[in-house]
Formats: sequence, structure tokens, C-alpha cells
Amino acid sequence: MPYTKDIVDVQPLDGYRLRLRFEDGAKGDIDVTDLVPFEGVFAPLRDRAAFTAVRVDPDLGTIVWPNGADLDPVVLYSKVTGAPLPGAERLRHAG
Repeated sequence: MPYTKDIVDVQPLDGYRLRLRFEDGAKGDIDVTDLVPFEGVFAPLRDRAAFTAVRVDPDLGTIVWPNGADLDPVVLYSKVTGAPLPGAERLRHAG
């Protein structure tokens, strides 16, 4: 399994955007609407108060919400830094 860089800080911004900082110092903003539909476990996050209750879970190394929703830190790191997702190189050469 590839090394995952943990998220160490999260700040809610306007709309459904978050500012993330990773343990290696990488930081940037993501728009959660680009990542997930607000359905299922993510449906309660349509409410601004619920969305802004996001926090970092140091044991998981990623962001979580009180209702149990979380996002994969590997995907978030890729979105923030532009780094390819693990396995993307293999898939590109498979076609």
C-alpha cells in the first residue's frame, strides 16, 4: 500500500470548500461538491452547520464529520497537489 500523507488541519471556507494542510506541508483548497454527491452518508452535509463541523481525525489521518462521513486522504492529497492517484500509471499503460 502506498504511503499516505495525513491531513493535519482543515478549515471550512465558503460554499462547500475546505482548506487542507498535510503533514508534509502541502496545502490547498478543495470543493467537496467535486468529490461526492450529497447523498447517503453525505446528505446531512448539505446543511452548512453540519458541513462546517468537519474535523481532522488524527487516528485516521483524514477529515471526518460527526455523522461518520469521511474522505480518502489519498484522493484529497491528489486533488490538492496534482499527484497521480496510486495505480493511475498502471491503468494508463493497460489500454
